Amino acid sequence: MLRRKPTRLELKLDDIEEFESVRKELESRRKQRDEAEAAAASGEEAAAIGALGTEHKSREQLINDRIGYKPQPKAGGRTAHFGTFEF
Repeated sequence: MLRRKPTRLELKLDDIEEFESVRKELESRRKQRDEAEAAAASGEEAAAIGALGTEHKSREQLINDRIGYKPQPKAGGRTAHFGTFEF
């Protein structure tokens, strides 16, 4: 493997200012989103608790679809444990 001399990166004042402005913008968006979620959640707490069970089921189905898993029901009875043998 060939080695080369390390390159030097210089951080300029413009870069720092750009980073700070982007960071402040993202923080303000996050605060607005959190405030909106808090306002919506306070009025709909009872509905959210009731819908949690169905949301979990649909989330599980979404994950199964995404990974390609198709659960099949297990066959009941003794033959399921021993294949085709019957006693």
